[in-house]
Amino acid sequence: MTDNPPTEDAHVVVRRDGYMGRLTLNRPRALNALTHAMVRRVDAALAGWEKDPSVHAVVIDGAGERGLCAGGDIRAIYEDARTGGSASPAFWRDEYRLNARIARFPKPYVALMDGIVMGGGVGVSAHGDVRIVTERSRVAMPETGIGLVPDVGGTYLLSRAPGELGTHLALTGTAVGAADAILCGLADHFVHSARLPGLAAELADTEVPLAVRRHASAPPVGELADDREWIDACYAADSVEEIVDRLFGSGHHAAKQTAETILTKSPTALKATLAAVRGARRLGTLEEVLDEEYRASCAALRTADLVEGIRAQVIDKDRMPGWVPGELSAVTAADVAGFSAVPVGGDLGLGR
Repeated sequence: MTDNPPTEDAHVVVRRDGYMGRLTLNRPRALNALTHAMVRRVDAALAGWEKDPSVHAVVIDGAGERGLCAGGDIRAIYEDARTGGSASPAFWRDEYRLNARIARFPKPYVALMDGIVMGGGVGVSAHGDVRIVTERSRVAMPETGIGLVPDVGGTYLLSRAPGELGTHLALTGTAVGAADAILCGLADHFVHSARLPGLAAELADTEVPLAVRRHASAPPVGELADDREWIDACYAADSVEEIVDRLFGSGHHAAKQTAETILTKSPTALKATLAAVRGARRLGTLEEVLDEEYRASCAALRTADLVEGIRAQVIDKDRMPGWVPGELSAVTAADVAGFSAVPVGGDLGLGR
């Protein structure tokens, strides 16, 4: 039973369903990509429900059949970067604060990660308490392909994946299915997509663990567990160049293909990403990592690769970015260090 009629703006539906607060990202034509207004609306809803004793849990999902969320509004970031980059830092500031709120939310936060879940979509789901994937889930942090470093707490999550699996996903941007998302710590339970409506209905008046147990099952077999040997050996190297050399020399066909994939990404973003994932392993809290990611995102906004990467992947879709520099060997230690510089507008300051 619905307690009150849905409250809806253009791109997020916020409503109550029994004891549950429900959030639906509602830009299906844009794969529910997050705008700044959407971030603020989700944050405001959570702030209110956190203090409302009649709300026992929160569920987030995405409108349409294609996915929960494909990430942030990349086109908006592209236009902003071309005109001075003043709006994107404000968007990231609020987005990363939302990610931290989700991770610390005091009530069960259930994410239905059906379909495509990438970038910012990971940020609004994988920091939750109960993360549900389906046979249609494709989960990824694809930032190196557009000249960015994984953000929204992505380097925190990936740095804590078993062995070097997180490094592999961070550098390649590979999208994984249900079993591999669970293996890497990005999700918790598999529920067949046909059972999601029933699960959502039960969550309105049933304790979350009980409802999940009724609908969850074993996921289809993944791929990464069988590749752990060469992934762990190759990605343990100290530099991206050495990782690529090890992949080419490992004798595994899949490793060779992976090396070729890595070499299509932004050389600068690759080196900054490796440093970010390794650095996140040493930091104790998500908030500290989000602070570092904010610095990295603001730094990327000043590079040519961000505009060029989005142009090639999203605007013109020619898939032929002209990275500057174009070779890993031309990216210097100073270039990488620049991704840890304090932004002009100041730090995020979550980890203080």
